[in-house]
Amino acid sequence: MAVRADLNLSLDGVAATTDQTPENVFGEDWGRLVAAYVATRTFRERVLHEGSGSGTTGVDDRYAQAYFEGVGAEIMGAGMFGLHAFPDNPDWRGWWGEEPPFAVPVLVLTHTPRPPIEFPNGTRFEFRTTTPDEALEEARRLAGDGDIRIGGGASVVRDFLRAGLIDRLHVAITPIVLGLGSRLWDDLHRLEDGYDVSSEVAESGVIHVTFRR
Repeated sequence: MAVRADLNLSLDGVAATTDQTPENVFGEDWGRLVAAYVATRTFRERVLHEGSGSGTTGVDDRYAQAYFEGVGAEIMGAGMFGLHAFPDNPDWRGWWGEEPPFAVPVLVLTHTPRPPIEFPNGTRFEFRTTTPDEALEEARRLAGDGDIRIGGGASVVRDFLRAGLIDRLHVAITPIVLGLGSRLWDDLHRLEDGYDVSSEVAESGVIHVTFRR
């Protein structure tokens, strides 16, 4: 069982953008940041539920496939679930419609607990006010023999990295500069000292960097 994290970053380390509006809840910069991932066949099948077989099949798609493989439980922040955008909507069920791509138990870290939400495909969102260590202990019980994925956003992954709890970190670095937003690397001086680091450049120009214990 490993604890894993995958994030899309800009060249300047931004993982969460800041140009959202009521009309565009993701923002234009977010689309630029994740464009190569969204273009993959795996994303189109797993997240958009397209059955046409369209999408890229190169290096980016290989990492997209790995994102979903072998996961037994997930931990994410309130922002990734969307509670920052819909804080007062008790009927909000996440960004993913009635078939979220997780198909495992998901612990959502939040200061506003909610009743659990369960979907037919095996996704079950549980809302917790707890520490990274406590969330990870519960996720280990839920994951069985599977890995635990720290889904994001940037501040949640950074908290788990600071605590030394992530065994494998993969970042997909898109060659754009955003200048504003939540940066992954802040306060993580010499993070690489605890890992073996490898990199690979995709056909899209995205640089995939992996930190492994």
